[in-house]
Amino acid sequence: MNTDALQNMVEVTLNEPDDFLLVKESLTRIGVPSKVGKVLTQSCHILHKRGRYYVCMFKELFLLDGKKAEIKEEDIQRRNLIAKLLSDWGLVTVVDMNQIANQAPLAAVKILSFSEKREYQLIAKYTLGTRK
Repeated sequence: MNTDALQNMVEVTLNEPDDFLLVKESLTRIGVPSKVGKVLTQSCHILHKRGRYYVCMFKELFLLDGKKAEIKEEDIQRRNLIAKLLSDWGLVTVVDMNQIANQAPLAAVKILSFSEKREYQLIAKYTLGTRK
């Protein structure tokens, strides 16, 4: 495991202990839409590690697993925007708001309502909790 990758992730606290699953589900509905069809690729995940919580890009999770991943500035900006949205919605508190100051515009992500999610194919490029 590459623990240096943890240092770059956005640390958050949950406002309620039961919010983890709510945040996890919400993140499945925020991502990058396909140019063709109703497909949404999830951008971020919530990671619980050593008693702490992090909002992170799937590419950061690849690095954490010791795999190769190229993280671009726009990836970081999108992650920061998503962390800010979760904070604005009252789902998390960002530990260091300065860390997410550099954000993508809202147009960089698509946010599906809970009722829209059945209309889309939701893709996650990383699955937490599985060992290969």
